[in-house]
Amino acid sequence: MHLGFVGSGEITAAIVSGLCSGGDASYAICLSPRNRTISAELARQFPEVSVASSNQDVIDQCKTVVIAVKPQIVRDVLLGLRFSPRHRVISVVSSMPVQTISELVAPAARVTRAVPLPSVAHRIGPTALYPDDPVVRNLFAALGTPFATASEDQFDAMCAATATIASYFGYMDGVASWLCRNGISESQARDYVARMFWGVTSAAAGAPERSFQSLASKHATAGGINEVCLRYLAERGILQGVSDGLDAVKNRIRETASGYARAV
Repeated sequence: MHLGFVGSGEITAAIVSGLCSGGDASYAICLSPRNRTISAELARQFPEVSVASSNQDVIDQCKTVVIAVKPQIVRDVLLGLRFSPRHRVISVVSSMPVQTISELVAPAARVTRAVPLPSVAHRIGPTALYPDDPVVRNLFAALGTPFATASEDQFDAMCAATATIASYFGYMDGVASWLCRNGISESQARDYVARMFWGVTSAAAGAPERSFQSLASKHATAGGINEVCLRYLAERGILQGVSDGLDAVKNRIRETASGYARAV
């Protein structure tokens, strides 16, 4: 597959690194020259990567094109490019609906939204997709696990869920900081907490038949220390706060999408 990227930021770097580090020689990758530092470094690392002379050059060379530019400039960038019906477009532009992207890349008729995470660089990333497209699904299957959704509303919900990543690290920092206040060195506390959650997360990923609630019950033995902490957080509304925060994030995504639609 000839795969092109319009935009050469961190997500582009993660996707390209994941594809090229897996030993899969089926991709010839063409990068936008927009971020010359990242593009040049990727081309230096991987022989299957080249840097185009312009964004239009990417479009002309590749049938499948990933749009990976910032939302603030995507309209200006795409309106200056000429697509054709042969193009398959994958948009990783935050909050921009399929309909809006489709209008900007017409007459390209196959448009899919995706939300890859930085972990695709290590080929372990979950990637939400809408609408489902077998070619796009296979692409992201090489980078982890694709999750095709039945509607754009479901896709937006998965996008909203990614907003918990910073909170997750904040929670881990809270645990590590508490350890430090109890005499554990900062480096030891950080490594201990990271490996503790790595272990339980790996176990959960390896047991898809188990709900998170059942796993919580398994660890919260009656009268045990996990039960004490879980009850404390639940009684103070901290767990409900996660759902409330996600509702706020999803509402913001909807408002942003509506703004894009009005601007077309």
